[in-house]
Amino acid sequence: MTNTLGTAAAPIEVLLVEDSPGDVRLTREALRDAKVQLSLNVVSDGVEAMEFLSRTMMFSAAPRPNIILLDLNLPRLDGREVLEAIKRNPTLMNIPVVVLTTSESQADVMRSYKLHANCFITKPVDLEVFIGVFDFWLSVARLPREV
Repeated sequence: MTNTLGTAAAPIEVLLVEDSPGDVRLTREALRDAKVQLSLNVVSDGVEAMEFLSRTMMFSAAPRPNIILLDLNLPRLDGREVLEAIKRNPTLMNIPVVVLTTSESQADVMRSYKLHANCFITKPVDLEVFIGVFDFWLSVARLPREV
C-alpha cells in the first residue's frame, strides 16, 4: 500500500515494515505533517519486506526506498533477519534503517546496532517525539537516492 503525504516537490520513498495496523496508523499520522513530500509504502512481514526490496513477486514495480522503518517482531521473517539481509546486500546496505519496536531489550539494541541499524526507537513513543524523529530523518538528514 502506498500513500503520498507532505507538500514538497521531490518525494522521499519510505518503506514501513510493520504488522500492527495501529502502529501503521500512528506512523501515517506522524508522517502526515512531514515537511517534505513522501510516498509511504507498507508491508506487514519480513518476507514481504525482502520481496519489496528485491522487487520480486507482487513488488516487481516497487520503488527503491530512501529510508526503511523496521519493526523487529514480525511474522514469517523476523525484523532482525531482515536488517541483517539488508546490510549484507551491496545494493541495499546504504539505505538507512530505523528500527521501530516494542522491545526494550538491551540485547536487541546492541544486536540492531551491530547489524548497522541507523537508529533504534522503542515504541510506543510520544507522538511529538515520533514526529521529531521523522523530521530529522526526512528534513535534516541527507538520504541516499537511487541513481
